[in-house]
Amino acid sequence: MIVWVNGAFGSGKTTLVEELRLRWPAALVFDPEMVGFVLRKVVEVPTGDFQDLRQWRRQVVNMAAGLVEEYQRPVLVPMTLTNPVYLDEIFSALKEADIPVHHFFLKVPEDVLVERIDGRSFTPDDPAKDEQVRAWCKSKIASCMAAVDALPQQTALLDGRLTPQELADAVLARVGAESRP
Repeated sequence: MIVWVNGAFGSGKTTLVEELRLRWPAALVFDPEMVGFVLRKVVEVPTGDFQDLRQWRRQVVNMAAGLVEEYQRPVLVPMTLTNPVYLDEIFSALKEADIPVHHFFLKVPEDVLVERIDGRSFTPDDPAKDEQVRAWCKSKIASCMAAVDALPQQTALLDGRLTPQELADAVLARVGAESRP
């Protein structure tokens, strides 16, 4: 199975996946952003968003499905994915591969997202780049918040203001996974 943790930048996806990994040691973590970073080194990304590359979406499906099939373990995926066409493309391909996907979306108010993004350092050695990344993350908040209305019906909406432990409890209960205390 795949547990896809979705939400705006700053919503707590990575933090939740780290908590899940501690409590669900059988699970693997796959961050599709790494696929995007590799593709950026190989090809031009005209829009600046590697999710717009069909190759990115294909490789994400191939990697996620391959991890589940090869290792027979659940895969945790922390990734913002709000374009309904891309989300459907990826989730439909995983369904065709007969891989169950549990989709969670962390809902967080805009002011909390801005505060969290402002409190992060993405490139500590390059303050100008750091501010560019923060600005880009903040520019995506509105589209991420609007995407909630277009998410697949089976998406579980979670309050991203809960603690990582409370969120992990909810995810593990929903997917029926055994965790370590």
